[in-house]
Amino acid sequence: QVQLVESGGGLVQSGGSLRLSCAASGNIFRINRMDWYRQAPGKERELVAGFTSDGSTNYADFVKGRFTISRDNAETTVYLQMNSLKPEDTAVYYCFANLLTMSLRHVDSWGQGTQVTVSS
Repeated sequence: QVQLVESGGGLVQSGGSLRLSCAASGNIFRINRMDWYRQAPGKERELVAGFTSDGSTNYADFVKGRFTISRDNAETTVYLQMNSLKPEDTAVYYCFANLLTMSLRHVDSWGQGTQVTVSS
């Protein structure tokens, strides 16, 4: 069984910063990629930023220059540093991982989500 546990959401004023964390644990052999998605009320879930196993990153255009994704040395925890937050960044932020389990099964796993609210 695989778990993704997110933390770090909250309420912040426009222009402020938050740092989200997502820790993966469980029956993991290799993590292929870990991404951050978000879903605002009435909207579809969208990719915010991602990390592949080779260390490359990608960002949605709407966060470039403001958000930074990083990970720990064990590559099981990813962080999302969010600066210059805007009210339109308000959403539930989800961590996603595509990984290979110890029994060599490819699994997609989602965290429970963490609320980020940016007030104007």
